[in-house]
Amino acid sequence: MALYSETVMDHFQNPRNVGEMPDADGIGEVGNAVCGDIMRMYIKVRDGIITDVKFKTFGCGSAIASSSMATEMIKGKPITEALELSNKAVAEALDGLPAHKLHCSVLAEEAVRAAVKDYYDKQGIAYDPAVFGCEDCAKAHEHDHAAGEA
Repeated sequence: MALYSETVMDHFQNPRNVGEMPDADGIGEVGNAVCGDIMRMYIKVRDGIITDVKFKTFGCGSAIASSSMATEMIKGKPITEALELSNKAVAEALDGLPAHKLHCSVLAEEAVRAAVKDYYDKQGIAYDPAVFGCEDCAKAHEHDHAAGEA
């Protein structure tokens, strides 16, 4: 059996939505200190729909393929649906990743979430910090509201 599926190889060799977006509504950058992969995801949002998405990834083939697939999976979707994108869904859409490369699909999920969070922050849209996996942020947010702050 091949280490990588044909789908992974296709998205690595022919990545979709590569590039930067100078007028992005949201930008998310995440990295993995252990492997050195860095992903930057850019989103353009109109009326709650992700109308365009681009990515720049410094990393291995699995990281590039995961980024490419994630952009394909959220483009044209409501921003709330993009928040539901899971690393498992990315890996499944790629027809699987080797166990030691699953962290790449996790980075793709985190990059999408970071871009959405940046969009919400820039637009002043309220959100539950726990949705973005930041329990410390959520506790601080709850403390601020309890204290009567915005």
